[in-house]
Amino acid sequence: MAAIEEATVAEEVDLVALMNARARSYGMLARLFREEVDGAVLRELQQMRFPQATGNAAADEGYHQMYDYLKRAWDDSVTELAIDYVSTFIGHGVNGYSAAYPYESVYTSERRLLMQEARAEVLATLRENELKRGAWNEAEDHIALELEFMQRMALRAAEALADDAEDEAVAYLRTSCDFLENHLLNWVPMLVADMRLHARTLFYQGLAQLTLGTLQEDEAVLHELLDSVEV
Repeated sequence: MAAIEEATVAEEVDLVALMNARARSYGMLARLFREEVDGAVLRELQQMRFPQATGNAAADEGYHQMYDYLKRAWDDSVTELAIDYVSTFIGHGVNGYSAAYPYESVYTSERRLLMQEARAEVLATLRENELKRGAWNEAEDHIALELEFMQRMALRAAEALADDAEDEAVAYLRTSCDFLENHLLNWVPMLVADMRLHARTLFYQGLAQLTLGTLQEDEAVLHELLDSVEV
């Protein structure tokens, strides 16, 4: 899932491959936050190769926890994961502290409420980039949709690079970096802390750490790429 495990930022790197690797990372994370794990996704995850070390402590811990869970998982684990998904992200309380609610507004509004300023900002960004959330009935500042935005920007950058449209690709990278720093990294660390508090399985404990590590790694990748352009 971590893009820089598939390609490193260096002069000889295949930038199209790097962008596609970033897109795959964000796409998988978005899927795991969007809804419960089903049998097909569980089998896909069990077939994945998990790196021993990435250089990022959070990503490494996340990979190890998810691997430890998946190597012992079987068909009944789908039910266990569904229960943990609900308890982790939905909860049973009536306030903003009863679960790891996967919305930016909850973590950036004073009263931990949904549909606040962050949602409006993300919606504006989607419109500026001619993107729609589709038929999924969740607010635009849901973490899955924010991760999907990063996925789409990576795919657009890959297409631009493949077409030798470097200026267009750089614009997508700048948009990605701004969104990552002004949105995801502004609240996901708090979400991760709540996931570690509420999740009962190593799978969702690991997903929390892996997500944080992936965002941290991608920030470094984007800065290195953009700095090389500005030199």
